[in-house]
This record gives sequence, C-alpha cells and structure tokens, in this order.
Amino acid sequence: MTNPSSLAASRQPVLIVGGGLVGASLAIALDAAGIDAVMVEAAAPRIGEQPSYDERNLALARATVNGLTAIGVWKHAVTQATPIRHIHVTRAGEFGSVQMDAERHGVDAMGWTLPARELGAALLRRLDECTRLRRLAPARVESLEPLVDGWRARIQTADGAVEIDTPLLVGADGTASFVRERLGIEVERHDYRQTLFVCTVTPERDHAQRAYERFADNGPIALLPLAARRCGLVLTVPQHEARSVEAMDDEAFIALAQERFGWRLGRLSRPGKRHPYAIQRVAARSLVSTRAVLVGNAAQTVHPIGAQGFNLGLRDALTLAELLTGAADPGADELLATYVARRAPDREGTMMMSHGLVQLACLPQPLLGPLRSMAMLAFDRLPPLQRLMARRGMGFRGEPPRAVLERLP
Repeated sequence: MTNPSSLAASRQPVLIVGGGLVGASLAIALDAAGIDAVMVEAAAPRIGEQPSYDERNLALARATVNGLTAIGVWKHAVTQATPIRHIHVTRAGEFGSVQMDAERHGVDAMGWTLPARELGAALLRRLDECTRLRRLAPARVESLEPLVDGWRARIQTADGAVEIDTPLLVGADGTASFVRERLGIEVERHDYRQTLFVCTVTPERDHAQRAYERFADNGPIALLPLAARRCGLVLTVPQHEARSVEAMDDEAFIALAQERFGWRLGRLSRPGKRHPYAIQRVAARSLVSTRAVLVGNAAQTVHPIGAQGFNLGLRDALTLAELLTGAADPGADELLATYVARRAPDREGTMMMSHGLVQLACLPQPLLGPLRSMAMLAFDRLPPLQRLMARRGMGFRGEPPRAVLERLP
C-alpha cells in the first residue's frame, strides 16, 4: 500500500536554495528528468548579478563536459571553450615532472577551460528553456520549518513573501550555507592561510592548448589555455602577502607571476583585472539530514589546486538528479542514504587529493624534495599509474553519475 504522506510529497516540488553554477545545473537536470522544482536565487537572473558567474577561468574535467552536454548546457558554451590537450606539472627547484597527453590516453581532450561568466551565460540560456522549473529571483529564504513529510520555506521575493512546502530541501547555497546552518550540520574547517589571485595574461609563446601547474613553498601557480592565445593565471600567495600583492601595479604583479612561473611560455604580459580569493577547506560533517541534502560548496569547499571544486559539485548534482528520477518519494531516507554512499568515494578521494597535494607539494621541507621528484617521475613513466591519475583528473572516480560516463580505453 502506498504511504499517503509519500504520495503527497511526490506531488510537491523539490526546493533548491542557491542558483549558482551547481544549483542551476541541478535545476536543469531535474527539469530534463521531468521533475518539478523551485530554485531560489539570491541574485537577479543576470550575469552581472550572480556572484558565482565571476572572473575565474574554470578548468572543466572531461566528465564535467560530458555531464553539461547531457543536460543541454554545453551547446551554449562550447564556442567559448578551449580544449586542454596536454598537462604539465612541475615543482620549483626540483627535478621530475608529470606530463599528460590526451592522445596518449585515447581522448581528444583531458578537459576544457571556460570563463565562469561564459558558463553562467550558458546556464542562464538553458534555464530559459526549462518548462517544469519555477525560479524565484531575486529572493531569499527567511525561515525553514520542518514538516512531517518535508520542509516549509518562507521566501521573501520582490513581490512579497511566499511559502513553499517541499519533500526535499537542497542546499546549493555555497560555502556559507544558510541551509546547512539551519539543518544544524557542523563543518570541518582548515584555513590554508593562502590567497588566490586570478586574472588573464598573454604569453609570448603559444600555449598550444597546454595547462601548467607549478608547485612551490609559497603555493601553486597555474596557467590555463584560453582563446585568442590568452591564458588564465591562478597565483597563490601566503595570506600575509595578499594585501601587498593586491596593491601592486600591473608591472610588479606580472614580474611576480613571471618569477613564480618561469619562462616556459616566454614573457608574460597584459594582465587583466585581478581578483583575490581567500582559501579555506570547509567540509560538512554530513551530506544529508531529514528530507534535506547538501550539494556543491555547501557540502564541501576544497582548495583550488587541481581545479576540482565545480567538477566535484556537478557530480553531486547529477548523481542526485539521477537518483530522483522516477523516485516515488524524493526525500525518502533510503534515497538519501544511497546518495551519501554513491558520493563518498568521489568526495573523500577528491578532498584527500587536493588537501594532500597542498600539504606535500607545497611543504617547504628540503628532505622531501627527492621523494617528490621520484614520485613525479614514477607517475610520468609508469603507464598504469598515469592512467589512474588521468582518469581521476578527468573526473571518473568512484561511481560517477551516468550522465558523465563514456567509453574510455
């Protein structure tokens, strides 16, 4: 016999709090699956208003692009994307390197780079095509009240307050998540005492669709290939140096970037507007509560080393959408338990990888140098190790959502 409360719950929309990159992707995936949803966005639905559609240049893993293609977003973004066909990883002052080549692994690209604003624009265009999604923007959730079979949200919109009952509350509202706080889910925090600066630069030599990551005692630096021979620069500095770096003129800043990166691409020039980001690791102790789930940065915010943040969050969203498809009760305990189990290997492995890389690759201990270099040589020259690292770097870890899968050698 069908539980009456479950039947009632199935007729109510899923409520997504947060309309950033992950929240919007989840909303689109649910709409494509024929699932009614309401998405609450703090900002107006315009590129310049959404804080997550910022000046960063995203490195999208191959699995991520597969997923964006499956939900109809990539067709709106592909013309602005640049393939990553080669990856080059080094450590300042040490021998050894890791070089990965897409052709060697039987694919046309390991991933693609795309400005966050362009991905935001593609998501907005795809959101406009949704037919079962209700968007409230600008709007904010003022209160959340638990019900027998879900949650009641009081939402303030430009036209006044509305109340929405939902069988499943989704927190996609970022690192400082209101939903997570309201659910009483504690977090583990780690302050890396680092600040990230992102901008674009023009290298003297063609980047040839190669992405570079270089580790050093004072943090990693990366150059990501972009269109028109530009590169996305990601420069990490110790927190105590952030203010002085932010105050630098373009000449001084580019000199610092050149010193940190080296001359592999010749002289760097024409830096774009710089944007600083403080770096912390914030991990929720639980992904779910009663009829509630966290995705994206609300669930885990990782160090940007390896560029895993949005890639991990999208796999959260697509896994959840897959489990909700055809579910009689979107907020059932069994469904949420399955979600946690499905996400655990990917989430824990990715967080461990990003944290471990920072601790080992950027640790200023000379005795570690030879060990790090030997490890790089092993990854570079042992095909089984490189295949494993390449697959994980492309986003194929654990039990990925079906939307990101493909046949790989």
